[in-house]
Amino acid sequence: MNEDAGSADWKRNLWVCVFGSFTTIVAMTLLLPFLPLYVEQLGVSDHAAIAEWSGAAYGATFLTAAMFAPLWGRLGDQYGRKLMLIRASLGMAVAMSLIGLSQNVYQLVGLRLLAGLLGGYSSGSMILVATQTPRANTAWALGMMSSGIMAGNLAGPLIGGALPQLIGIRMTFLAAGAIIFLAFLATTFLIKEEPRPRRAPGVKHRAGLGSVHNKGAVMAMLATGMLLMFANMSIEPIITVYVAQLVPDPAHVTIVAGFVMSAAALGSILSASHLGKLADRVGHWTVIIGCLMVCALLLIPQAFVTAGWQLVGLRFLMGLSLGGLLPCVATVIRHNVPEQIAGSILGYSTSSQYIGQVTGPLAGGFIGGHFGMRAVFLGTSVLMAAGAAYGFVSKPRR
Repeated sequence: MNEDAGSADWKRNLWVCVFGSFTTIVAMTLLLPFLPLYVEQLGVSDHAAIAEWSGAAYGATFLTAAMFAPLWGRLGDQYGRKLMLIRASLGMAVAMSLIGLSQNVYQLVGLRLLAGLLGGYSSGSMILVATQTPRANTAWALGMMSSGIMAGNLAGPLIGGALPQLIGIRMTFLAAGAIIFLAFLATTFLIKEEPRPRRAPGVKHRAGLGSVHNKGAVMAMLATGMLLMFANMSIEPIITVYVAQLVPDPAHVTIVAGFVMSAAALGSILSASHLGKLADRVGHWTVIIGCLMVCALLLIPQAFVTAGWQLVGLRFLMGLSLGGLLPCVATVIRHNVPEQIAGSILGYSTSSQYIGQVTGPLAGGFIGGHFGMRAVFLGTSVLMAAGAAYGFVSKPRR
């Protein structure tokens, strides 16, 4: 396959991957609104235990997904990226259906761990799209992928808040499994993957970062992906308490907090493809550094807002600035690593993003509890500015 020309079927591959990523992300996040209720249904009665088991069940999927993303990327390099998507979609369909049949909380956590192990559809889709799309369209295509993933993160909790009231909690999981099975069928019969270039007989290819010429650029992209998720998630533990200080009517606190949580995701959905298209024209490094700096600046006024609507607006603008990061990160990695190990390195990129998704709330909760909530925004701003400086230093000069 000519990397500059890409696959002749790249657009069809893209739309199937967007659909599959959206459905699997919805399935991973839809249980957020009713997870404590399901844990209680499974026999846990103590309020503290319900909270602990809910946290364990939710985080379990992301833990195993982070651990196994590089492995699935490496296997995709060896046996084909489409095969990994077929494995992930079928595995997720089975795991989600089994979660709806759980008989106790141990089975729930175990099956959530299994879902993370067998999943990885969205990260695998990013790899397939990155390697099958013409270079000139890569950032735009990955921007569309990022929009689909963010839309799944936004729609999942909304669907999870409404569907169980209509069909019940267990049937909600079974319905999610059925939708993912449709993604499995679409992946199996519609995606066409171009064959990967073969190595000459007897020639061994070095695996991992050892075969990457510009290691500094790749390491900068791993750090950028982690910072993106860190910035998005750092305020999660404090948001409701922070909003309570801004909203005079206690009855409106939760709805305003929901708007604040959704605003950044909505901004990213709207901007991802546009920033990707801009990056294809002006350069990916330029967009990455600019997005990080704009985000750093937007975090500062968030520490000093006096009304809920101000926080919602600033989070929306921050989402607009962050929407271009994931597609640009994947594109820079693709352009700096050999085709034979692209999946492995992009798998490491996915793991770094999960690390940010886990450490962001932990750090935000710790800093907010010990140093005040303003310190969370200002500290995250300093980190994003440092990431922009690191990107500027790592940017290739040619």
